[in-house]
Amino acid sequence: MLNKKEEILPELTDILVEMFEVNADDVSIDAHLSDDLDIDSIDAIDLIVRLKELTGKKIAPEEFKNVRTVGDVVQAIQKVMSE
Repeated sequence: MLNKKEEILPELTDILVEMFEVNADDVSIDAHLSDDLDIDSIDAIDLIVRLKELTGKKIAPEEFKNVRTVGDVVQAIQKVMSE
């Protein structure tokens, strides 16, 4: 079960590399999704769908409206996994 940052970040990195062809070295907790990784709002929807597959839980788009960094995504995953 994914609930620790140390468990989530590698999984999230793999997803970002696979889905959006970002460089794994560019993915860090502080990396900004749009500025650093070139992930736009449409990509974010695809990411939400993929995270649902990964977690088995639905992540509401509202949860993602304030997501700006990789760390924010990790926190959103932690939140949904604790519910």
